[in-house]
Formats: sequence, structure tokens, C-alpha cells
Amino acid sequence: MAENSMEEDQSIARTHLQLQRSLKWLDDVTNGVIGYEIEARSLRGLQVTKAQIGFLRCNFLVPAHASDMNGNWHIGAIATLVDNVGGAVIYSTGDHLKVTVSFNIQYHSTAKIQEEVEIEAKVKGEKGKLTSVVIEVRNKSKNGRLIAIASQWTAANDYKSPQPQAKL
Repeated sequence: MAENSMEEDQSIARTHLQLQRSLKWLDDVTNGVIGYEIEARSLRGLQVTKAQIGFLRCNFLVPAHASDMNGNWHIGAIATLVDNVGGAVIYSTGDHLKVTVSFNIQYHSTAKIQEEVEIEAKVKGEKGKLTSVVIEVRNKSKNGRLIAIASQWTAANDYKSPQPQAKL
């Protein structure tokens, strides 16, 4: 019985570690430590409010630098944020990042500069190397009005870069 308890403790510890890795990855992208500058600019100010394996909820205040000429949150900035939050929630369920193979986003409304939004991402299923996630973006400043909903499919990438051949 003690052996089962020890295995359960190790499993919980691995699960917790994987969740922490995915949150660290998202934080590193947000702060420009890894990734591209456009990602860091689009995610700057993102705050995780709830994190579980396969689930993330974040708050975000729409910054002026992520707006279009009409003062609306730019759709490209929305897509970048959605893709990265979706990637982080998928990463929380496994031991490595996956490659996005399908990304579909539907825009329903927008948010203005300095409006607060909530992003919620949930893993919906896994089949083999594929993982599916749904991400909803809602305007907290307007009673939860739906801004966008996205579905994302990712696949495990087993690609290994070629190794130098030993000279004979």
C-alpha cells in the first residue's frame, strides 16, 4: 500500500512540475525571454488567474500598442495571444511543446484600449499525437461579451535534427 502511495505522490509531483513548466514557458514568451518580439508585445501584461492541467484562465488589459487605427484590439494581437495561451494549456498536459496543425478563430466583437478581457483555454481531447483545445476570449468590461472563440489542434513533433556523421 505504501508503494502505491509513493507512486501517486511521484505522479502528482510530475504533474505539478509539468504545469509549472508550461506556466514558465508562457511567462518567458510574455516577457520576451524566448520567442519573437511580436509575441512578447502582444502578450505583455497577461496575468494567469487560474491554472490546472489542461485548463488556463488569464486576465488581460488591452494595451494601446496592440490596437488598430480605430482604437480596437488588433485581430492579429488577439490571434497571437490565443495561439500562445492555447499552446501553454496543451503543454501543461504533456512533456513537450507541440506544433499547431490547425488553428481556427471566429471573431464576434472587439475590445477597446484599456478594457479588461478574460481568456479561458481548455483541452478538449487527445487522440494519439493530436491534442485539441478551445479558447474563449470575453470582454470583462462588457459583462463577459464574447470577443473570439478559437479551436486549435496540435501534434507531437517527433522530428529529430540530423546528427553529424562520424568520419571514418
